[in-house]
Amino acid sequence: MTDRHTVSRRRFLAAGSGIAAALATPTLAQAATPLQIAGPGRPLPPLAGRSTQTLLGRGKARRAVICGGGWGGITAAKYLRQQVPHLEVVLLERNAVFFSCPMSNKWLVDVVDTQYLTKDYLKISEELGYRFIQTEILEIERDTKRVVTAAGAIDYDYLILSPGIRYNYEAWFGNDLRAAEATRARFPAAYIPSAEHFRLKQAIHDFKGGDLVMTLPPPPQRCPPSPYERACLIASLFKAKKLNARVVILDHKPDVMPIGPGFKAAFQELYKDIVTYVPNAHVKEVDPFNKRIKTAAGDFSFDHAILMAPHQAGDLAWKAGVVGQSFQGGPDGWAAVDPLFLHAEDDKDVYVIGDAVGYVSPQFSFYPKAGHVANQHARIVAHYIAEREADREPGYRLPDNLCFMMVSTQPQEAISVKFDYKVNAMGIIEQTQIDFNERKPETVGEDFEWARGIYEDMFG
Repeated sequence: MTDRHTVSRRRFLAAGSGIAAALATPTLAQAATPLQIAGPGRPLPPLAGRSTQTLLGRGKARRAVICGGGWGGITAAKYLRQQVPHLEVVLLERNAVFFSCPMSNKWLVDVVDTQYLTKDYLKISEELGYRFIQTEILEIERDTKRVVTAAGAIDYDYLILSPGIRYNYEAWFGNDLRAAEATRARFPAAYIPSAEHFRLKQAIHDFKGGDLVMTLPPPPQRCPPSPYERACLIASLFKAKKLNARVVILDHKPDVMPIGPGFKAAFQELYKDIVTYVPNAHVKEVDPFNKRIKTAAGDFSFDHAILMAPHQAGDLAWKAGVVGQSFQGGPDGWAAVDPLFLHAEDDKDVYVIGDAVGYVSPQFSFYPKAGHVANQHARIVAHYIAEREADREPGYRLPDNLCFMMVSTQPQEAISVKFDYKVNAMGIIEQTQIDFNERKPETVGEDFEWARGIYEDMFG
């Protein structure tokens, strides 16, 4: 790796504070709140933002509205603009700055710098020709085909939801908001692009020793191999600093998966005295105030923690009413979609892409919730809409997936996993998974080449 991929501690603090501020910048909804409650006789200024006003008037063009600007949403905006130039394409996103979760584990330990993970949404949208609006999405009204935001409402002909995930703290704390917020603030999971990544990085670099405990969410989860990568890279940092520290992985699963042999070899051969792996550690109780966790595999105290609650489809999926039902009758937490065409089960004009996509196959249940898949979904849905706008019935397309995981920084080595998909004679999507367990420096180069290519695909 060249020096340009390495950021100093001082540069991280300087650059990170600016990006963290941008990610934590009040949305139009938050900014408008003090004015909205000012009382009678104090009307809102015209541009202060009202959910009842029109955000963007209708012209002659049909319109696609994309909710959420992660890997899926930002790719969908680009490809729709290219493939359906007569369509008005509008991207709604609450953050001003794109921050990539993929590759962020390497950023946590200074293998890449902040600039490597971030992009200016407005600049990219102006270069690629679609409309970007930074605002908070309040409601999604599918019956009237409107999205209500803090800055007003916008109509759509096609709606693409790219919600990402939410942390299901309710599974741990019920309606105890105080415990949930304490967990989020003190021991962030850093699996949703926000200022919590910067808080976690600060905590890792300031760690003086003791036990750092990681709870891994049960499947399905965002990027299943990435918590193991994070554990390895944090262990690598502790090893380099010669800290008397331990990384304790509390895994809901019975074994490391995917790329199990590769990760377990790294734990044993590189971090034998640092990484402790605990399988079947189903979380029973989390106490963020007294720093204790009770699991089916035992009880644990910690000096610091990365507390990953179970994952669900992001809030936008719930606001749109596309979350499916479980066999028990309650919500299953994920968007119910047509497995081949990715539109909502009950609405062909609403598509869901990326991590929020629910059950698609009896063989493997869910697509991997990974940035690569979100990018692929976006390209596929853009093709479907282009075909529909040309009055053609689209044929189905399937994604693939490729994940690289760095397990060592000195020297830099990585492992990887590949997924391919096909539809069998019964119409069922089948998955083939290939693990590459041998850690190699060459795989690190492949990782950065993959990232270069996919960033170019999203932003170029």
